[in-house]
Amino acid sequence: MKHDVETLSPTRVKFTIEVPFDELQGAMDAAYKRISSQVTIPGFRKGKVPARVIDQRFGRGAVLEEVVNDAVPMAYESAVRESGIAAIGRPDIEVTDIVDGEQLSFTAEVDVRPEFDLPEYKGIPVSVEDASVSDDDVAAEVDRLRSMFGTLTLVERASVDGDVLLVDLAGFDGDEALDDLSASSLSYELGTDGMLPGFDDAVRGAEPGETREFIFTPEVGEFDGKPLRVEVTVTGVRERTLPELDDSFAQLASEFDTVDELKDDQRRRLERIALLQQGVEARGTLHEALLDLVDIPLPEGVIAQEIDDHFAEGHEGHTDDDEHRAEVEKQARFAMKSQFILDRIADTEELSVSEGELSAWLVQQAPRYGMPPQEFADMLVRAGQVPLAVADVRRGKALQVVLENAVITDASGNPVDLSVLDAPLEPPVEEELAEDEIEDESTEGESDD
Repeated sequence: MKHDVETLSPTRVKFTIEVPFDELQGAMDAAYKRISSQVTIPGFRKGKVPARVIDQRFGRGAVLEEVVNDAVPMAYESAVRESGIAAIGRPDIEVTDIVDGEQLSFTAEVDVRPEFDLPEYKGIPVSVEDASVSDDDVAAEVDRLRSMFGTLTLVERASVDGDVLLVDLAGFDGDEALDDLSASSLSYELGTDGMLPGFDDAVRGAEPGETREFIFTPEVGEFDGKPLRVEVTVTGVRERTLPELDDSFAQLASEFDTVDELKDDQRRRLERIALLQQGVEARGTLHEALLDLVDIPLPEGVIAQEIDDHFAEGHEGHTDDDEHRAEVEKQARFAMKSQFILDRIADTEELSVSEGELSAWLVQQAPRYGMPPQEFADMLVRAGQVPLAVADVRRGKALQVVLENAVITDASGNPVDLSVLDAPLEPPVEEELAEDEIEDESTEGESDD
């Protein structure tokens, strides 16, 4: 087999490939065997039809078509391997000539990874928001813990934020009741904005037995953009009473003996959470800053294909308008540029992926697809996507190298040391509570009425 490579642009090449007919013998034999197994000819068993009979009945052209379908992909892949070119995306293949008994000729245009100089990726300056924890933040966290031990008492008064309501819900499209918007005996803490938009405003101030209405307009699904009427009946108002904040509570709710020790522990946890948020912000900001350091030509064919795939039939909720298409294109360009740069950094740093790192990635990603980790892993194996998973982990490690060498400061100019996040943290005190203890506290409150 002979092949030539012509550079069409920094991100696209054209292969011209010629395959001598003697190299096609295996594909010819396979084509005759496949056709023989698919046709029924009197006097011959399936799979035992001679080649000359197939030529007579169906023509040599039918066989050559099968040969082309088999041989072209294999010849293309062989040419790509021999050339060492990093082809990406699907090639545009055109058979230019096939001379029976002589050779098969075809061309293949394909996008390729561009060549570029890797920027200096160590020491990139990054600024993040200040991470401050106030006394009010600590007090709010302690109150949240107190609420877990609070008691609920039925009251006969108008509802206010913080009350736990019992409600019945009924939704209507005109006069037609909607099962998906109907429920009974729901328990809901008023003021948390955890229900439908407009729900809290509608029921705030409602008394037991009172029915309120509001309009809810879905943004997705069958009723996208259509105003629906929702009726809410408040069947009960329960007031939460918090336990006294004293040393006895600290001993009940935690491993600490005093309230001051409990508050100090909550402050440390909030400071760690704030640092985690700085870490997330630093990673995202640094990622963008890294990409801004170099201008890379991107393969337009692959970008266009990704956009088309996004809006392909079957992608529910993907409205194909100019604004959405522009956003998808922006994301596709960012992701592709990121892959090119992080892959080069991973090569430079000679990064590899261990079995443990891949397993951790599987555990992290599986919930996104609604699968247990093992089922997700099996699916990747069946789909031949394990190399893609390994590449994703490797890129994450490359970005971590950049992050570890970045110069990170907060908005006030103070240095931020993210390495302290590697230290283990004791589980939150509320995680040590038995669920039945919490339920017992709530039950006692309800029975007080």
